[in-house]
Amino acid sequence: MPLSRYRYIAVDGPIGAGKTSLARRLAERLGGEPFLERPGDNPFLPRFYEDMARHALPTQLFFLFQRIGQLREIAQPGLFSGITVADFLLEKDPLFAQFTLTGDELALYQRIYDSLSPQAPRPDLVIYLHADVDTLHDRVRRRALDYEAPISREYLAALADAYSRFFYHFTGAPLLVVNSERLNFVDDSRDLELLVEHLASMRGGREYFNVGA
Repeated sequence: MPLSRYRYIAVDGPIGAGKTSLARRLAERLGGEPFLERPGDNPFLPRFYEDMARHALPTQLFFLFQRIGQLREIAQPGLFSGITVADFLLEKDPLFAQFTLTGDELALYQRIYDSLSPQAPRPDLVIYLHADVDTLHDRVRRRALDYEAPISREYLAALADAYSRFFYHFTGAPLLVVNSERLNFVDDSRDLELLVEHLASMRGGREYFNVGA
């Protein structure tokens, strides 16, 4: 089937999986627009990694409002004429909330999410990037972002497990699960071309892409 059936692709995965790199490269390859999160705009994020319990709610709500605002742009007719590739999936947003919030704060977040989420368009395809914890931890260390310095291997392990459980049950859009262990979408154009070929040939609602397996 032609790639033209995809108007909005969402790439997601835990920290260090490579979702932003893939979203950029895939948008460029398909002649579309990358639609990227802006974590540097969130003033609560550095404080969150230093004290998660204290700063989880404002961090989560800032990201929720930011993502909803971005997705409203995608939903406007004629604003994006080609393929849009985002590096986040809104439906995954509550995963972080359930991971970091409890009690009244979680209930407040959920009420706000439920009121805003119907405004977001549904992706034509979701790409979930999976990698083991050692790979994620190594990638986070190598990119050396100041606000990510406090992230521990234990936190990444719990987060990766939460992602796996979320996407195991995900039915909101066609899903391609990609093992990103051996893939380098930034430096190796062959990896990107193999992925694009797979996208063009997808038939089912859930498929797997695993280079070298």
